[in-house]
Amino acid sequence: MANTTSAKKATRKIARRTEINKARRSRVRTFVRQVEEAIASGDLTRAQEALRAVQPELQRAATKGVLHRNTASRKVSRLAQRVKALSAAPTA
Repeated sequence: MANTTSAKKATRKIARRTEINKARRSRVRTFVRQVEEAIASGDLTRAQEALRAVQPELQRAATKGVLHRNTASRKVSRLAQRVKALSAAPTA
């Protein structure tokens, strides 16, 4: 347990940041899941809209330090690739 006043304050700050980061991470995962569900259902327009919504969320998470910059870029790239493949797939 923290003994000094500054250490106690640091633990309070860490706890606050942890809560904020958890909320941000959860928000990002929700947006990513919406894209994946749209892809799974084969709904191209919904997938494209969800992709447009998830991109700024991932970039914001990277800016805030919740995700690494390259991780966010990789996730956007892979989701975009899957949405593009969905649009290229012949509809039966």
